[in-house]
Amino acid sequence: MNLDPFAPYAELAGQLLAGCAPSTDDGAHDLSHLQRVWANVRRLQREEGGDLQLLLAAVLLHDCVAVEKDSPLRSSASRLSAARAGEVLAGHGWPSERITGVRHAIEAHSFSAAITPTSLEARILQDADRLDAIGLIGVARCFHVSGRLGSALYDAEDIDARQRSLDDQRFALDHFHTKLLGLAAGFQTATGARLAGQRHARMVAFLDAFREETQPFEQ
Repeated sequence: MNLDPFAPYAELAGQLLAGCAPSTDDGAHDLSHLQRVWANVRRLQREEGGDLQLLLAAVLLHDCVAVEKDSPLRSSASRLSAARAGEVLAGHGWPSERITGVRHAIEAHSFSAAITPTSLEARILQDADRLDAIGLIGVARCFHVSGRLGSALYDAEDIDARQRSLDDQRFALDHFHTKLLGLAAGFQTATGARLAGQRHARMVAFLDAFREETQPFEQ
């Protein structure tokens, strides 16, 4: 496992990942996801500040309990991961106050949990993880997850849901309207909001091009 992307804490990354490895069968929540979220954290922390070691632990363990998007336990996923993270960190001798900080960041990162982040590190992790849910990476992850759940790409009869209710369990494209297009408005840090605006614009451009390519031939 290449741990260089987790510099300057590659040794710590190896220790934590050994006890709580990321998914190998979900391309939206695998090691590359952790690497991207960590890169986002570094960008945000450089301008916003925050405890970088605590942030690394939160990044590496924020999805350590895997819960599918269509599971009834989905809203509890971040709490389950936070509890598991606390066990892992206690096993490595972390003091209780730092474990509490990591646990809160993990609990508050999730959109479905609807927990307000109260620490700088929690705000940074939430922003860093949501940056990976939008932009072109977000587009790719959306269709990957929808494919795993057996969803169609879009509703060929009503692509924009003008005469039906949005249903992102059936149509991948609907997820942009039920969630992804609204994420940029809720970022916690100034740096995160700026980066989110750029990625949001890329999603909008993608959707415009997608609609154009699905237009029927006009004789």
